[in-house]
Amino acid sequence: MTDTPERITFFGRLRNNFLTGLIICAPLAITIWLTFAFIDWADSWVTPYIPQRYNPQYYFDITIPGLGLLIAVVFITVIGFLGKNLIGRSVVNFGESILHRTPLVRTLYKSLKQIFETVLKDQSTSFKKVGMIEFPGPGSWAMVFISTEAQGEIAARLNEDGEEMLAVFLPPTPVPTAGFLLFVPKSKVVMLDMTPEDAAKLLISGGLIAPAWTPKTISE
Repeated sequence: MTDTPERITFFGRLRNNFLTGLIICAPLAITIWLTFAFIDWADSWVTPYIPQRYNPQYYFDITIPGLGLLIAVVFITVIGFLGKNLIGRSVVNFGESILHRTPLVRTLYKSLKQIFETVLKDQSTSFKKVGMIEFPGPGSWAMVFISTEAQGEIAARLNEDGEEMLAVFLPPTPVPTAGFLLFVPKSKVVMLDMTPEDAAKLLISGGLIAPAWTPKTISE
């Protein structure tokens, strides 16, 4: 006796069509909303500081979305260009010397600068690789982002037996904005082929969105 396929009712088809449409439209709508929200946020910070004679909105009496963001990008780019030459570097060093003499502010500035230099530097290798470690115990595996090799005092104290140590970041699910910094022997880290972006999607989705993978590296 063969099982007859279950017939989908009219309302069932409507529900399936609605869910399909929701999967298509929701990410698109949220992306557009976040984009315009970011543009409005940037405009609200920058536009008030633009002199009226240089503001096109003053002459045309219309709001130009993204004008503040565009000016901010141009301004930051110009600052970066000037900061690379001798005169600009001298001005930057002078400003930093004042900040370094200011209590409380110097600690905050040094920390923020170190974070941005590490993340945005072209030659930085931070968070370009993903791996797996046994955590919290044998038989249980957790995904980690590879930060860098252990350096300085940590490397000197942990590498006494010649085992190279890696600094890894263990993020939680589903919001990987905070986590644990762990120093793990390199031999205990299973390197993955997936990109940090794919790993972040996997973490945020709670394992539901797994990136496609072809096991070509295993045969190599």
